[in-house]
Amino acid sequence: MIADLHEWVQAHRDDLLADLATYVGIETPSDDKEALATGLSWVDGWLRERLGPPETVRDVDGGRYGDIKVYDFPGSGEQPILLLGHYDTVWPLGTLADWPFTVDGDRATGPGIFDMKSGLVHAVWALRALDAAGLPRPAVRLVLNGDEEIGSPASRPVIEEAAAGTRATLVFEASADGAVKTARKGVGLFQVHTTGVEAHAGLDPAKGASAVDELARAILALHGLADPAAGTTVNVGVITGGTRQNVIAGAASGEIDVRVSSAAEAARIDAGLAALKAHDPRAAVEVTGGWNRPVMERSEPIARLYELARDEAARLGVTLRECSVGGASDGNFVAALGHPVLDGFGAVGDGAHARHEHISVEGMMERTALAAAVLHRLAG
Repeated sequence: MIADLHEWVQAHRDDLLADLATYVGIETPSDDKEALATGLSWVDGWLRERLGPPETVRDVDGGRYGDIKVYDFPGSGEQPILLLGHYDTVWPLGTLADWPFTVDGDRATGPGIFDMKSGLVHAVWALRALDAAGLPRPAVRLVLNGDEEIGSPASRPVIEEAAAGTRATLVFEASADGAVKTARKGVGLFQVHTTGVEAHAGLDPAKGASAVDELARAILALHGLADPAAGTTVNVGVITGGTRQNVIAGAASGEIDVRVSSAAEAARIDAGLAALKAHDPRAAVEVTGGWNRPVMERSEPIARLYELARDEAARLGVTLRECSVGGASDGNFVAALGHPVLDGFGAVGDGAHARHEHISVEGMMERTALAAAVLHRLAG
């Protein structure tokens, strides 16, 4: 069966590439509401053309961010399979002017092609392959959001609600060198703010309490919370503070990125942040922010879903590896609810968020056939 699906996909190679070329040729930066609306409008029409009319469509206004659409397409089974994908990219308007969609042998490139426009093309053509083969496909619920690259502030509750009543989730984010992702770190985005007492650094130094000094002490404490062996990293990546060289600083702040591999480590980091105190009694330390995405831990349901996909890949003659990565995705939200999630089902390539972003065309055909086989298995 899977060989026939792969053959059918290969026969439609030009059609897949044509769809991908059009999609990559529509710029959808996360911070441009108008451009996002244009991109989502095209995707909506394309989905209806390729898959037929959905049973239901839910439109959610993203406010200042990209809007969200939730599609339910018919198929077997009372509980649908959730498919996750985002249509926003990190690339600003105008990037296409000097970096258009290009195919050179097995390499296709263009802004957003790897992260993650190719993945949506895989998902759609996988469903088409099943229809063409006359094979059952499961009912699917497809969520498309336009704010994933900036943390999914508007779409998170929509994704969590859409996950209710589903059996499994496939995330069509890019692969990790071909491997699917069965674990992702949780991400915390915090800010540390320190306040002190301003004074003349030369005339009245004793009257001042330096916010910069407090921030420096806090940074050392924060970096001390890191535990690489446990998969925990802490990075204070941006700092600001003070007004002039000869003024003892009255305010300073730092921006913190935290990555953890377990809920226990997240709790330990929370305790460490809460314990930050000012060294000088005249100063103060405050931490704001929170956990942007929960941890996606490799649970038994996730392991079983991976094994199903690995078996189908073997029938295709492919060794499907699994991995854990430091980056997070919308799959983290669903996994935290206890649902089985398989992430990284999208492109085989490299260069996310970089000018060498590209995909393998053969990998695209292979991955589409694999997605079709997995979805067929999930229809049973």
